[in-house]
Amino acid sequence: MDIPDYIEEDLERIITNCDYEFSKLSGEKLLLTGCAGFLGYYFSLIFAYWNNNNDSKISCVFQDNFIRGKPSWLNQIEKNESVTVQNFDVLNRYENFDFTNVIHAASIASPIYYRQFPIETMDANVNGLRNLLESQQEFKRKFNVKTNFLYFSTSEIYGDPPASEIPTSEEYRGNVSCTGPRACYDESKRYGETLCVNFVRSRDLRATIARPFNNYGPGLSILDGRVIPDFADSIIKNKKIKMFSDGSPTRTFCYISDAIEGYIKVLVSGKSGNSYNIGNDKPEISMLELARSMKSICKENSNLDIKIQKEISSDVDYLVDNPNRRCPNIEKARTELNFNPSVSFEKGLENTMKYYGILK
Repeated sequence: MDIPDYIEEDLERIITNCDYEFSKLSGEKLLLTGCAGFLGYYFSLIFAYWNNNNDSKISCVFQDNFIRGKPSWLNQIEKNESVTVQNFDVLNRYENFDFTNVIHAASIASPIYYRQFPIETMDANVNGLRNLLESQQEFKRKFNVKTNFLYFSTSEIYGDPPASEIPTSEEYRGNVSCTGPRACYDESKRYGETLCVNFVRSRDLRATIARPFNNYGPGLSILDGRVIPDFADSIIKNKKIKMFSDGSPTRTFCYISDAIEGYIKVLVSGKSGNSYNIGNDKPEISMLELARSMKSICKENSNLDIKIQKEISSDVDYLVDNPNRRCPNIEKARTELNFNPSVSFEKGLENTMKYYGILK
Protein backbone atom coordinates (compact mmCIF):
# COMPACT_ATOMS: atom_id res chain seq x y z
CA MET A 1 0.00 0.00 0.00
CA ASP A 2 1.11 3.54 -0.75
CA ILE A 3 0.90 5.22 2.67
CA PRO A 4 2.30 8.66 3.58
CA ASP A 5 5.19 8.55 6.05
CA TYR A 6 3.27 10.30 8.80
CA ILE A 7 0.46 7.73 8.61
CA GLU A 8 2.91 4.82 8.53
CA GLU A 9 4.44 6.22 11.74
CA ASP A 10 0.95 6.13 13.26
CA LEU A 11 0.44 2.49 12.24
CA GLU A 12 3.82 1.40 13.64
CA ARG A 13 3.06 3.12 16.94
CA ILE A 14 -0.38 1.46 17.19
CA ILE A 15 1.12 -1.99 16.67
CA THR A 16 3.91 -1.35 19.19
CA ASN A 17 1.52 -0.10 21.85
CA CYS A 18 -1.04 -2.87 21.20
CA ASP A 19 1.41 -5.77 20.86
CA TYR A 20 -0.51 -7.94 23.34
CA GLU A 21 -3.85 -7.27 21.64
CA PHE A 22 -2.49 -8.05 18.17
CA SER A 23 -1.01 -11.30 19.48
CA LYS A 24 -4.53 -12.29 20.57
CA LEU A 25 -6.14 -11.24 17.26
CA SER A 26 -3.57 -13.05 15.09
CA GLY A 27 -5.01 -16.13 13.42
CA GLU A 28 -8.56 -14.98 14.21
CA LYS A 29 -11.39 -13.84 11.97
CA LEU A 30 -12.59 -10.24 12.35
CA LEU A 31 -15.62 -8.34 11.08
CA LEU A 32 -15.48 -4.54 10.82
CA THR A 33 -18.71 -2.72 10.00
CA GLY A 34 -18.67 0.87 8.81
CA CYS A 35 -15.38 0.42 6.97
CA ALA A 36 -15.96 3.45 4.72
CA GLY A 37 -16.15 5.88 7.63
CA PHE A 38 -13.50 7.82 9.52
CA LEU A 39 -12.78 5.12 12.10
CA GLY A 40 -13.07 2.52 9.36
CA TYR A 41 -10.23 4.22 7.48
CA TYR A 42 -7.66 3.67 10.24
CA PHE A 43 -9.03 0.28 11.27
CA SER A 44 -8.78 -0.87 7.65
CA LEU A 45 -5.26 0.50 7.35
CA ILE A 46 -3.98 -1.00 10.58
CA PHE A 47 -5.30 -4.52 9.94
CA ALA A 48 -4.13 -4.53 6.31
CA TYR A 49 -0.74 -3.17 7.44
CA TRP A 50 -0.45 -5.91 10.07
CA ASN A 51 -1.25 -8.58 7.49
CA ASN A 52 1.32 -7.17 5.05
CA ASN A 53 4.08 -7.33 7.66
CA ASN A 54 3.32 -10.45 9.71
CA ASP A 55 3.08 -14.16 8.98
CA SER A 56 0.20 -14.74 11.40
CA LYS A 57 -2.67 -13.00 9.61
CA ILE A 58 -5.95 -11.57 10.86
CA SER A 59 -8.64 -12.70 8.42
CA CYS A 60 -10.73 -9.57 7.90
CA VAL A 61 -14.11 -8.82 6.37
CA PHE A 62 -14.83 -5.08 6.05
CA GLN A 63 -18.46 -4.12 5.43
CA ASP A 64 -20.35 -0.92 4.66
CA ASN A 65 -23.59 0.00 2.90
CA PHE A 66 -21.70 2.88 1.21
CA ILE A 67 -24.60 5.27 1.77
CA ARG A 68 -22.17 8.13 1.10
CA GLY A 69 -20.23 6.31 -1.63
CA LYS A 70 -17.25 3.97 -1.65
CA PRO A 71 -13.95 5.76 -0.94
CA SER A 72 -11.12 5.13 -3.40
CA TRP A 73 -8.64 4.06 -0.71
CA LEU A 74 -10.65 0.87 -0.17
CA ASN A 75 -9.51 -0.28 -3.61
CA GLN A 76 -5.97 -0.49 -2.25
CA ILE A 77 -7.13 -2.26 0.90
CA GLU A 78 -8.91 -4.91 -1.19
CA LYS A 79 -5.58 -5.98 -2.71
CA ASN A 80 -4.60 -7.51 0.64
CA GLU A 81 -5.24 -11.24 0.32
CA SER A 82 -6.41 -11.50 3.95
CA VAL A 83 -9.03 -8.76 3.51
CA THR A 84 -12.48 -8.91 1.91
CA VAL A 85 -14.51 -5.73 1.37
CA GLN A 86 -18.28 -6.20 1.09
CA ASN A 87 -21.22 -3.95 0.26
CA PHE A 88 -23.52 -5.07 3.05
CA ASP A 89 -26.13 -3.46 5.29
CA VAL A 90 -26.01 -4.58 8.92
CA LEU A 91 -29.82 -4.62 8.94
CA ASN A 92 -29.72 -7.66 6.66
CA ARG A 93 -29.63 -11.21 7.98
CA TYR A 94 -26.18 -12.79 8.18
CA GLU A 95 -25.67 -16.17 6.56
CA ASN A 96 -22.82 -18.39 7.83
CA PHE A 97 -21.65 -15.85 10.44
CA ASP A 98 -18.24 -17.03 11.68
CA PHE A 99 -16.45 -14.05 13.23
CA THR A 100 -14.72 -14.40 16.58
CA ASN A 101 -14.13 -10.63 16.72
CA VAL A 102 -16.63 -7.92 15.77
CA ILE A 103 -16.03 -4.16 15.63
CA HIS A 104 -19.37 -2.47 15.07
CA ALA A 105 -18.51 1.01 13.80
CA ALA A 106 -21.37 1.35 11.30
CA SER A 107 -23.11 4.58 12.21
CA ILE A 108 -23.47 8.12 10.95
CA ALA A 109 -21.47 10.16 13.49
CA SER A 110 -21.50 13.68 12.03
CA PRO A 111 -24.29 15.89 13.45
CA ILE A 112 -25.02 17.35 10.01
CA TYR A 113 -25.54 13.91 8.47
CA TYR A 114 -27.32 12.14 11.30
CA ARG A 115 -29.84 14.97 11.40
CA GLN A 116 -30.36 14.41 7.65
CA PHE A 117 -30.70 10.62 8.10
CA PRO A 118 -32.23 10.18 11.58
CA ILE A 119 -34.07 6.90 10.92
CA GLU A 120 -31.07 5.32 9.19
CA THR A 121 -28.89 6.43 12.12
CA MET A 122 -31.20 4.81 14.66
CA ASP A 123 -31.53 1.65 12.56
CA ALA A 124 -27.75 1.06 12.50
CA ASN A 125 -27.35 1.85 16.19
CA VAL A 126 -30.21 -0.36 17.37
CA ASN A 127 -31.51 -2.87 14.82
CA GLY A 128 -28.15 -3.42 13.13
CA LEU A 129 -26.52 -3.83 16.53
CA ARG A 130 -29.05 -6.42 17.67
CA ASN A 131 -28.63 -8.32 14.42
CA LEU A 132 -24.88 -8.52 15.02
CA LEU A 133 -25.18 -9.44 18.70
CA GLU A 134 -27.62 -12.25 17.93
CA SER A 135 -25.46 -13.52 15.07
CA GLN A 136 -22.34 -13.69 17.21
CA GLN A 137 -24.23 -15.21 20.12
CA GLU A 138 -25.51 -18.02 17.87
CA PHE A 139 -22.01 -18.57 16.46
CA LYS A 140 -20.55 -18.77 19.97
CA ARG A 141 -23.27 -21.20 21.12
CA LYS A 142 -22.89 -23.46 18.11
CA PHE A 143 -19.10 -23.74 18.13
CA ASN A 144 -18.28 -22.99 21.80
CA VAL A 145 -15.58 -20.44 20.95
CA LYS A 146 -14.31 -17.34 22.71
CA THR A 147 -15.51 -14.10 21.11
CA ASN A 148 -15.03 -10.33 21.38
CA PHE A 149 -17.60 -7.69 20.44
CA LEU A 150 -16.83 -3.96 20.42
CA TYR A 151 -19.70 -1.50 20.24
CA PHE A 152 -19.07 2.13 19.43
CA SER A 153 -21.14 4.36 21.62
CA THR A 154 -20.35 8.08 21.92
CA SER A 155 -19.48 10.85 24.36
CA GLU A 156 -22.77 12.39 23.19
CA ILE A 157 -24.60 10.09 25.61
CA TYR A 158 -23.49 12.48 28.36
CA GLY A 159 -25.34 15.37 26.73
CA ASP A 160 -24.36 18.73 28.24
CA PRO A 161 -22.79 17.94 31.65
CA PRO A 162 -22.62 20.52 34.45
CA ALA A 163 -19.20 21.88 35.42
CA SER A 164 -19.15 19.54 38.42
CA GLU A 165 -19.11 16.53 36.03
CA ILE A 166 -16.17 17.71 33.90
CA PRO A 167 -13.89 15.87 33.30
CA THR A 168 -16.72 13.40 32.74
CA SER A 169 -16.36 9.84 34.03
CA GLU A 170 -18.18 6.72 32.88
CA GLU A 171 -20.34 6.93 36.01
CA TYR A 172 -22.10 10.13 34.92
CA ARG A 173 -25.58 9.28 33.63
CA GLY A 174 -26.03 12.20 31.27
CA ASN A 175 -28.12 15.30 30.59
CA VAL A 176 -29.65 14.48 27.21
CA SER A 177 -32.74 15.58 25.30
CA CYS A 178 -34.75 12.60 24.06
CA THR A 179 -36.55 14.60 21.33
CA GLY A 180 -34.07 17.29 20.20
CA PRO A 181 -32.39 17.42 16.77
CA ARG A 182 -29.42 15.36 18.03
CA ALA A 183 -31.55 12.80 19.90
CA CYS A 184 -31.64 10.25 17.04
CA TYR A 185 -27.92 9.71 17.60
CA ASP A 186 -27.57 10.27 21.35
CA GLU A 187 -30.54 8.19 22.44
CA SER A 188 -29.99 5.31 20.02
CA LYS A 189 -26.39 5.04 21.27
CA ARG A 190 -27.63 4.98 24.86
CA TYR A 191 -30.09 2.22 23.99
CA GLY A 192 -27.31 0.38 22.16
CA GLU A 193 -25.27 0.30 25.35
CA THR A 194 -28.27 -1.12 27.23
CA LEU A 195 -28.67 -3.78 24.56
CA CYS A 196 -25.00 -4.81 24.81
CA VAL A 197 -25.03 -4.97 28.59
CA ASN A 198 -28.14 -7.17 28.61
CA PHE A 199 -26.68 -9.57 26.04
CA VAL A 200 -23.74 -9.87 28.45
CA ARG A 201 -25.97 -10.42 31.49
CA SER A 202 -28.65 -12.69 30.08
CA ARG A 203 -27.01 -14.41 27.11
CA ASP A 204 -23.41 -14.78 28.24
CA LEU A 205 -21.97 -12.89 25.27
CA ARG A 206 -18.73 -10.99 25.76
CA ALA A 207 -19.19 -7.34 24.70
CA THR A 208 -17.36 -4.11 25.48
CA ILE A 209 -18.27 -0.50 24.78
CA ALA A 210 -16.14 2.47 23.68
CA ARG A 211 -17.26 6.07 24.18
CA PRO A 212 -15.23 8.21 21.73
CA PHE A 213 -14.45 11.84 22.55
CA ASN A 214 -13.83 14.11 19.54
CA ASN A 215 -11.49 12.03 17.40
CA TYR A 216 -9.73 13.79 14.53
CA GLY A 217 -7.00 13.08 12.02
CA PRO A 218 -6.33 11.69 8.54
CA GLY A 219 -9.33 9.90 7.07
CA LEU A 220 -11.90 12.35 8.44
CA SER A 221 -13.63 13.64 5.31
CA ILE A 222 -13.26 17.36 4.74
CA LEU A 223 -17.02 17.38 4.01
CA ASP A 224 -17.85 15.60 7.26
CA GLY A 225 -19.34 18.66 8.95
CA ARG A 226 -17.40 18.41 12.21
CA VAL A 227 -15.39 21.39 13.37
CA ILE A 228 -11.82 20.56 12.29
CA PRO A 229 -12.70 19.54 8.70
CA ASP A 230 -15.12 22.48 8.55
CA PHE A 231 -12.31 24.90 9.44
CA ALA A 232 -9.95 23.16 7.00
CA ASP A 233 -12.51 23.34 4.17
CA SER A 234 -13.00 27.02 4.88
CA ILE A 235 -9.24 27.62 4.72
CA ILE A 236 -8.94 25.87 1.36
CA LYS A 237 -11.94 27.58 -0.23
CA ASN A 238 -11.89 31.02 1.32
CA LYS A 239 -8.46 31.54 2.92
CA LYS A 240 -10.35 32.23 6.13
CA ILE A 241 -11.97 30.28 8.96
CA LYS A 242 -15.72 30.63 9.34
CA MET A 243 -16.89 30.07 12.91
CA PHE A 244 -20.61 29.52 13.51
CA SER A 245 -20.52 30.17 17.28
CA ASP A 246 -19.11 32.77 19.62
CA GLY A 247 -16.00 30.60 19.93
CA SER A 248 -16.46 29.82 23.63
CA PRO A 249 -17.49 26.10 23.61
CA THR A 250 -14.57 23.87 24.59
CA ARG A 251 -13.43 20.39 23.61
CA THR A 252 -10.50 18.06 24.09
CA PHE A 253 -9.43 16.33 20.88
CA CYS A 254 -7.96 12.84 20.52
CA TYR A 255 -5.78 12.08 17.50
CA ILE A 256 -6.93 9.05 15.54
CA SER A 257 -3.90 6.79 16.15
CA ASP A 258 -4.26 7.24 19.92
CA ALA A 259 -7.98 6.55 19.64
CA ILE A 260 -7.47 3.37 17.58
CA GLU A 261 -5.03 2.09 20.21
CA GLY A 262 -7.73 2.60 22.80
CA TYR A 263 -10.41 0.86 20.75
CA ILE A 264 -8.27 -2.20 20.08
CA LYS A 265 -7.50 -2.42 23.79
CA VAL A 266 -11.20 -2.15 24.66
CA LEU A 267 -12.04 -4.91 22.13
CA VAL A 268 -9.49 -7.43 23.43
CA SER A 269 -8.67 -6.41 27.00
CA GLY A 270 -11.73 -4.51 28.24
CA LYS A 271 -13.98 -6.02 30.88
CA SER A 272 -17.13 -7.50 29.40
CA GLY A 273 -20.19 -5.32 29.93
CA ASN A 274 -18.05 -2.26 30.67
CA SER A 275 -17.90 1.13 28.95
CA TYR A 276 -14.65 3.07 28.47
CA ASN A 277 -14.08 6.73 27.67
CA ILE A 278 -11.55 6.93 24.84
CA GLY A 279 -10.24 10.43 24.29
CA ASN A 280 -7.79 12.98 25.61
CA ASP A 281 -8.17 14.69 28.96
CA LYS A 282 -6.02 17.66 27.90
CA PRO A 283 -5.71 20.25 26.55
CA GLU A 284 -9.29 21.52 26.75
CA ILE A 285 -9.48 24.32 24.18
CA SER A 286 -12.17 26.68 22.94
CA MET A 287 -13.30 26.77 19.33
CA LEU A 288 -11.66 30.19 19.02
CA GLU A 289 -8.38 28.71 20.30
CA LEU A 290 -8.74 25.88 17.77
CA ALA A 291 -9.19 28.39 14.94
CA ARG A 292 -6.15 30.35 16.13
CA SER A 293 -4.07 27.15 16.29
CA MET A 294 -4.94 26.29 12.69
CA LYS A 295 -4.24 29.87 11.64
CA SER A 296 -0.82 29.74 13.36
CA ILE A 297 0.12 26.41 11.74
CA CYS A 298 -0.79 27.80 8.31
CA LYS A 299 1.36 30.88 8.93
CA GLU A 300 4.38 28.93 10.22
CA ASN A 301 4.37 26.16 7.61
CA SER A 302 2.91 27.70 4.46
CA ASN A 303 3.09 31.44 5.11
CA LEU A 304 -0.69 31.64 4.68
CA ASP A 305 -2.33 34.59 6.42
CA ILE A 306 -5.71 33.16 7.46
CA LYS A 307 -8.54 35.33 8.77
CA ILE A 308 -11.01 34.20 11.43
CA GLN A 309 -14.58 35.28 10.73
CA LYS A 310 -17.64 34.72 12.94
CA GLU A 311 -20.88 34.06 11.08
CA ILE A 312 -24.40 32.83 11.80
CA SER A 313 -25.11 29.39 10.34
CA SER A 314 -27.99 29.05 7.89
CA ASP A 315 -28.81 25.78 9.71
CA VAL A 316 -31.19 26.83 12.50
CA ASP A 317 -30.48 23.63 14.47
CA TYR A 318 -26.68 23.91 14.15
CA LEU A 319 -26.10 24.77 17.83
CA VAL A 320 -29.24 23.26 19.38
CA ASP A 321 -28.31 20.90 22.26
CA ASN A 322 -24.64 21.40 21.42
CA PRO A 323 -22.70 20.82 24.67
CA ASN A 324 -20.77 23.77 26.03
CA ARG A 325 -17.88 21.63 27.27
CA ARG A 326 -16.64 18.14 26.43
CA CYS A 327 -13.71 16.61 28.32
CA PRO A 328 -13.34 12.97 29.44
CA ASN A 329 -12.02 11.41 32.57
CA ILE A 330 -9.92 8.56 31.11
CA GLU A 331 -8.61 7.13 34.38
CA LYS A 332 -10.55 3.87 33.91
CA ALA A 333 -9.03 3.19 30.47
CA ARG A 334 -5.63 4.34 31.67
CA THR A 335 -5.67 2.04 34.72
CA GLU A 336 -7.39 -1.05 33.29
CA LEU A 337 -6.13 -0.96 29.69
CA ASN A 338 -2.87 0.99 29.88
CA PHE A 339 -4.36 3.54 27.49
CA ASN A 340 -2.06 6.55 27.31
CA PRO A 341 -2.65 8.96 24.41
CA SER A 342 0.72 10.32 23.32
CA VAL A 343 0.28 12.42 20.17
CA SER A 344 0.22 16.13 20.95
CA PHE A 345 -2.67 18.20 19.69
CA GLU A 346 -0.28 20.31 17.58
CA LYS A 347 1.32 17.26 15.94
CA GLY A 348 -2.05 15.66 15.25
CA LEU A 349 -3.35 18.90 13.76
CA GLU A 350 -0.31 19.17 11.47
CA ASN A 351 -0.84 15.60 10.23
CA THR A 352 -4.52 16.33 9.63
CA MET A 353 -3.73 19.45 7.63
CA LYS A 354 -1.20 17.48 5.58
CA TYR A 355 -3.94 14.97 4.80
CA TYR A 356 -6.19 17.79 3.60
CA GLY A 357 -3.39 19.18 1.43
CA ILE A 358 -3.10 22.45 3.35
CA LEU A 359 0.46 21.60 4.47
CA LYS A 360 3.16 19.70 2.62
